[in-house]
Parts: sequence; C-alpha cells; structure tokens
Amino acid sequence: MTHRVAVLAVGEAVGYDLEIPPLLLGAAKTADGTPLYEVLICGVDAEPVRMTTGFTAVLDHGPEVLETADTVIVPGTRSPGPRLHGTLPGPLAAALARIRPGTRVMSICTGAFVLAAAGLLDGRRATTHWKFADDFRALYPAVDLDPDVLFVDGGDVLTSAGLSAGVDLCLHVVRTDFGSEVANRAARYCVVPPWREGGQSQFIDRPLPAGGSDGVAPTRAWALDRLHEPLELAALAGHASMSVRTFSRHFRAETGLSPGAWLVQQRLRRARHLLENTDLPVDRVAAQSGLGTSASLRQHLRAAIGVAPLAYRRTFRPDSRSD
Repeated sequence: MTHRVAVLAVGEAVGYDLEIPPLLLGAAKTADGTPLYEVLICGVDAEPVRMTTGFTAVLDHGPEVLETADTVIVPGTRSPGPRLHGTLPGPLAAALARIRPGTRVMSICTGAFVLAAAGLLDGRRATTHWKFADDFRALYPAVDLDPDVLFVDGGDVLTSAGLSAGVDLCLHVVRTDFGSEVANRAARYCVVPPWREGGQSQFIDRPLPAGGSDGVAPTRAWALDRLHEPLELAALAGHASMSVRTFSRHFRAETGLSPGAWLVQQRLRRARHLLENTDLPVDRVAAQSGLGTSASLRQHLRAAIGVAPLAYRRTFRPDSRSD
C-alpha cells in the first residue's frame, strides 16, 4: 500500500522546506513508475498559511489528514511560540494531538522547535539549523542537540539540519523504506546527490583568512591531484609553508574538518565516482582513490553509506561485470 505522508505547514512556514517532501518523496517510485508515497500538505487549520518568503499559500488539506498519516513532517517555521517561548499555540497543539500513536514524525530545519515544544524530543538526540542551536538549547535543555550532523534518525522521530538537509533526510527515509535503488532513482530525477558526506559543521559560518596566501585552498587542490599517493599531514603543511599546528588550525577553519577527515571524504568521493563510472576491479578502485586495499575501501564505504563496493556499483551500473 502507498505510504501516506502529511506535511504540516506551521506559519510562518519556510516554503523551501515545505516543498522538499512532496518533491523528493513524490519522486520515489517503483521501476514501473508506481508512486510509493502519497504526500499531502496540510495546515494547522483551514486558513491560508503565510510563508517566510513573501507569499501566502492556500493549502488543499486541513489538520484532519494527520489522523490517517503514516508519517508526519514538520518543515521549518518562524512560529513565535515554539521558536521564541518554548510553547505550542492552541491550534497547533490541537493539530498535533490528531497524530495517531506509532506514527513516524520528522522535522526539517526549525521544525525541530515544534517537535521539541510538543515534548517529542525530550531525552532524545536531535538536530536543527546550526544558526539556531544556542536558541534551541536554551529553550529545550532536555533535548540532546547535535548541531554538527545533517540529520538524526531516532527510529520513530527523525530531525534534519537546515534547509537542504531536508533533502538528505528524505532520501535517507526512502532508502530505509524501499532501498538504495529507489532512493538513487529519486535523487537522479531531482538532480541532487544521493548521499552527502560530512556534517552540518562544514557549512557553519567561519571567518576565512584575510589573504589568499594564508589559506589552504591551494594545498587542497594539490592534494586532490594526488589522492592516490600517501599524503602525510607534514607533507600537506609543508606544501602550505606552515607548521603542522598552524596548518591544521587553518584547515579546520576553512573546511570544518580535520585534514585527515577531509582526505578520507575526498578519497571516498573519488572511489564512488570510479565505482559508478568504470569497471575497474575493487582493488584498483581502492588504490586509485588512495584508500589502499579493497578491505579498507569496503570498511570506509560501509561506514559512510552502509553498503559494500559491489552493491554500490550495481546500484549505478546494474549491467557491470563482477570483480
């Protein structure tokens, strides 16, 4: 049966967040084109909903659809009760009370404030937009907030970081519900990456060095051309004409990652490109991407996206030969 999803627009609603579930989940279909989700957008009541970007939306459904939903998603909002006071307005509380026990509940961006105000995140790990992390912690100290990740899967309650992290969360849900092949097909249709490495920390606003000569961008470009070679931290620092300590500090300031974590990320990206676009044996993919052995590639890929190299290749190249 089609999985019913209700997207609850809480005014002022973030229109971009609101459109992510119907687009991403709506693109999840079987190989013969049968939709796997029915996505309905509803309001707290029957009134039009004001968006943060200068328009008002007339929605097709009221809160009654929450009563029949298998999954409920709350996109980002500027509703002052949850966002500023840690409270739920009466109509919003009444709408949330319609959700059946056992329904999966998700939030995108500041929609996490609504879930927290409803008590759904108490004692749980969750995330929201990094910019509002301090506000969230002050209002909801009972929530274990992790502002560094793109999303948190708590089983029956899931939260995502800001804005486009809602894409990552929806694809993760499709992958969990129906498998990688369906999720990758939806990602291709929406022209988004099926998986993003790293966390939200790489997007946090940080002051960059004033002069280009002090930055590490040239060294990153140099390293990308040599991923298949051993790249020790001392060699990277030497290329940037910095001490190891100074280089590491600059590198983290510019990328949000340590040099070692960034190298693993880039090597995995290279390995995935080779798996998707060539028939190279797995041990050659591992060597050319700088991950060493096929066992090392398998370990890193499984840790990053939960699949082995050959399974990943078959997703993108179903007719490729086996290694």
